[in-house]
Amino acid sequence: MNSLLIGELAPEQPSFEPTKNKELTDEFRELRAAVEQMGLMKANRAFFLLHLLHILLLDAAAWLTLWAFGTSFVPFVLSAVLLSAVQAQAGWLQHDFGHLSVFGTSRWNHLLHHFVIGHLKGAPASWWNHMHFQHHAKPNCFRKDPDINMHPFFFALGKILSVELGKQKKKYMPYNHQHKYFFLIGPPALLPLYFQWYIFYFVVQRKKWVDLAWMVTFYVRIALTYVPLLGVKGLLGLFFVVRFLESNWFVWVTQMNHIPMHIDHDQNRDWVSTQLQATCNVHKSAFNDWFSGHLNFQIEHHLFPTMPRHNYHKVAPLVRSLCAKHGIEYQSKPLLVAFADIVRSLKESGQLWLDAYLHQ
Repeated sequence: MNSLLIGELAPEQPSFEPTKNKELTDEFRELRAAVEQMGLMKANRAFFLLHLLHILLLDAAAWLTLWAFGTSFVPFVLSAVLLSAVQAQAGWLQHDFGHLSVFGTSRWNHLLHHFVIGHLKGAPASWWNHMHFQHHAKPNCFRKDPDINMHPFFFALGKILSVELGKQKKKYMPYNHQHKYFFLIGPPALLPLYFQWYIFYFVVQRKKWVDLAWMVTFYVRIALTYVPLLGVKGLLGLFFVVRFLESNWFVWVTQMNHIPMHIDHDQNRDWVSTQLQATCNVHKSAFNDWFSGHLNFQIEHHLFPTMPRHNYHKVAPLVRSLCAKHGIEYQSKPLLVAFADIVRSLKESGQLWLDAYLHQ
């Protein structure tokens, strides 16, 4: 770090930037220490083993459905739904390993991460790490969080950025209708029309050959097990339907916690404030926890990214108290309300863009 050293601050100079909340930061550090002492950073490996087993059972059930009942419409659709659940749940599980929240050593987390995202999903671990770590460092910060890169070419996101875009007289899309075309180019299209192809470009362009090898094992396994039942065309059809269903599942869950929240350029706020203003929760229930991979506790996940997910609900009351003390809103809402808020926020930001575009 010596190359970055400019000099030492004089004793009378403030050591904390004025844009950052020192009291909140100090109290969060105390909370973090207390959480570690409570053992909430330690994983229950049986939880993750059972989760992996339920994914493998769903995967086997999808194949057995076609093998036992044939390839007519109903078994085909049932198999596609089961495989979509496999892909979505494997997505949440690889997220756990990617955050190093299961094993005490990085080596085992990385190995299982490769297995789940590579062999069970056909995607590269390095691509996920590259994208997701940036998201956690600066969530909802324009040009720093890749998860909001759809602004401004597809959507106008957030009140501030939308007004800014309108004042600049920029119109890449009819943003005042984005709450409508979101249903066409958002949930249905992200995985089958973008991610599915971009990941191959990513691994080849960056020469990630280990990731590519893991990905190949996924496609070989799928071909060997489903081509004898469906043929090549039937498998391609099944694969597209699965990616389509998974994409809808993935987008609604991952965007419900962030899109309705504060989106802006990086304001150099303290880390805790940055995480809190960009995240909200969805109420706890057995279904919500399973359906979202416990990402309904998005606030706790962003504040404790290496915490095993089965402990989020235990730390939530402590986080809520910290927020209340500092006058920070702690949002938690029903699942369907969270989905609706995505559309509502897109409609609102689209209208703000239009008003600024026409009148400012």
